[in-house]
Amino acid sequence: MQIDVTFRHMDSSEPVRQYAEEKIGRLRKYIDEPIDAHVVVSVDKKIRNTAEVTMVAKGITIRAKETTADMYAAIDAVSDKLDRQLKRYKEKIKKHKPASERARRVQKTVVAAESVDESHVEPQIIRSSSFSVKPMSVEEAVMQMDLLHKDFLVYTDSTTEHLSVVYRRDDGNYGLIAPEAVQA
Repeated sequence: MQIDVTFRHMDSSEPVRQYAEEKIGRLRKYIDEPIDAHVVVSVDKKIRNTAEVTMVAKGITIRAKETTADMYAAIDAVSDKLDRQLKRYKEKIKKHKPASERARRVQKTVVAAESVDESHVEPQIIRSSSFSVKPMSVEEAVMQMDLLHKDFLVYTDSTTEHLSVVYRRDDGNYGLIAPEAVQA
């Protein structure tokens, strides 16, 4: 497990670094290798201590953030939060059959709002990125979306092998956008 600790708005502290590495290192039991964890500890206004962790391992990304009055308590709280998330993830994975290893690549593009005016002929692309879309069930997609704290997720449906989108509705429920089956 590769653990990076970053200090923001505070001096680098070896005891805090070792404590964070020890607490996050214990989570290794839930996920197969390789795991990259990035821990950011920061102090705001000398009273709010924040610990934020982003873990990436074999197609799953988990984020957690906690703020308390004590830095060690913040690290403990974020570690406990990740522990609960990983337990829930591991239990759900056991219930589902493994999906095929075929993944698609999708490109995401961000377009500037000003470029859509009549003054420009074509929209201006600000940023573009590609990522693989892992085959998964609807339940896995909802779980992954919750773990990433996102409002929507594009994925490949493991049963139909079509691209689908799951999204969070304003009423707290989830929506699914899936292509219609084509009749031959």
